[in-house]
Amino acid sequence: MRLKELAEILGGTVIGNPEIEITGAAAIREAQPGQITFISSPRYLKYLSQTKASCIIVKDVAESASASLLKVENPQYAFARVLELLYPRSAPPAGISDKAVVSSTATIGDGVTVMPFAYIGDDAVIGEGAVIAPFVFIGERSRIGCRCVLHPQVTVREDVNIGDRVVIHAGTVIGADGFGYVLEKGEHCKVPQVGGVVIGNDVEIGANSSIDRATVGNTIIGRGTKIDNLVQIAHNVKIGEKSLIVAQVGVSGSSELGSFVVLAGQVGIADHATIESGTIITAQSGVSGQVSKGVYSGSPIIPHRDWLRASVLFGKLPEMSRKLRELEDRLHTIEKGKVQ
Repeated sequence: MRLKELAEILGGTVIGNPEIEITGAAAIREAQPGQITFISSPRYLKYLSQTKASCIIVKDVAESASASLLKVENPQYAFARVLELLYPRSAPPAGISDKAVVSSTATIGDGVTVMPFAYIGDDAVIGEGAVIAPFVFIGERSRIGCRCVLHPQVTVREDVNIGDRVVIHAGTVIGADGFGYVLEKGEHCKVPQVGGVVIGNDVEIGANSSIDRATVGNTIIGRGTKIDNLVQIAHNVKIGEKSLIVAQVGVSGSSELGSFVVLAGQVGIADHATIESGTIITAQSGVSGQVSKGVYSGSPIIPHRDWLRASVLFGKLPEMSRKLRELEDRLHTIEKGKVQ
């Protein structure tokens, strides 16, 4: 694809040779002639004159560049579009494998792909254009929306409702029982988990994650939310639209997160916590109670700026402790001299 064709698709401006043939894409340090790359951070500006790429996607023009430039408003987004164009994924052929198990009461839409060894239970509904990979389990009365992709070994239990264009990666379990027990006469007695899970349109869920069904009602994941690998979301949790949940996050039961919330890696949310829309929680933080909009760090969390100051002080504690001991020794010597 020629550079000028890419520019037309991306709505960008070419600075240099528009006739360059773009054959691939790579990171700026690894790019070779014929490839396109991008810069989205000032720390990579030093590579502008060093890269071997034929074109660099940029936001601002740089005179030191060694290649043609494609000027766009959002280089990272433009590069993502380039990857889609240059490396299209082949769609599997539609149809139901004779090695799949599909209930006679299931409803299968047009253009659905059901691969070998998948299982689709009674009264399940699969929307048009969905792709069901090998060893996927879809339980009774569950609904999979249009153009969803369920990768191998995904488990969707009964009474789960998944919207359109949802992608669920390998090994994830949707609708397992919530962790509910009540202590009676020294025994942990299970509380039946009879609710469901509702997942909005355009959600993506990473590999080996788990979203539990509600005790009653529904666990809810809002439209456009993106969930990383190895995330645990407990029963009756509600997550708003377009939030980002990063790897190894754990969200305890009945917690509520607003829209555009960001939980960085290994954040832990206690049960019944409430987090306002637009809040950012940094990595390995611990959250409980009600959290108003802001940026927070630490366990328990405090405002991020306070946490940065506290982190600096923490690093100085050994020296402060040494000086305190010296002052105590001097004071003890002075007091001892007065007594004599």
